[in-house]
Amino acid sequence: MEMPHIVIVLIAAFLLFEVIEHIVVPLVFYLLKRRKLSATDVESLQGEVVRIRQWKGKEGQVFMKGELWRAESEVPFKQGDKAVVDNVKGLTLTVKPVVNRDKR
Repeated sequence: MEMPHIVIVLIAAFLLFEVIEHIVVPLVFYLLKRRKLSATDVESLQGEVVRIRQWKGKEGQVFMKGELWRAESEVPFKQGDKAVVDNVKGLTLTVKPVVNRDKR
């Protein structure tokens, strides 16, 4: 009579372990991952180097992270120049020239 009780306990323990392993643990990791801040929020764009695609007057288009963005600046640029994102207003980037730090 004792053998069937041991088998039932082992089966219950195995099922409990499988539920924890395949449902509870992945759910916990999923919830923890969701709480992390996005790497693509507005603050992460500031300081990124962009390449000027086209420019006319004080505005144009820049290429960053595989996408074209509308940009504006007080400084005129030429196609192919590099700039740094200074600020983000909606879907428009405010850019400034790249400062070359190699000069001494």
